[in-house]
Amino acid sequence: MISIEPMLSNQAEQILAVYKQGIDTGIATFETGLPTWATFNERHHTHSRLVAVEDGDVCGWATLSPVSARKCYSGVAEVSVYVRLNEQGKGIGKRLLNELILESEKNGIWSLLSVIDEENSASIHIHTMSGFRIIGYRERIAQQNQKWRTTVMMERRSLVVGI
Repeated sequence: MISIEPMLSNQAEQILAVYKQGIDTGIATFETGLPTWATFNERHHTHSRLVAVEDGDVCGWATLSPVSARKCYSGVAEVSVYVRLNEQGKGIGKRLLNELILESEKNGIWSLLSVIDEENSASIHIHTMSGFRIIGYRERIAQQNQKWRTTVMMERRSLVVGI
């Protein structure tokens, strides 16, 4: 049985291992190196941090990052969802994302942004199923392994915060 729980710092090694798998796919993120736990903490909000746990092991995680330090954007956050490779296709990512949406609203977030590699159809699908809509594309925005990458920008506006 998989449970969705608050992220704890003693899970750092497992969380970063899942992140490393995502980095290695080449479509989950354009990051090329694994950050330290301190850097991970700095990049993400202290609220709305979740893990999927099965038999005591982290098999996925979801967090929010601020999109800007400017106060007027305090209710806007970027979504990150990662699932261990051997656990993908089981609905864990969707569960994490839906729980992250609820947590974001409890913490005053009115707009969620996801920037997804256009080749990551599974991520685009779960975001669509969770109420996100495509708001644009950034064509040839990044180079990775000498290949131009295009991203799909998706947004979900809260139905309860900021209306």
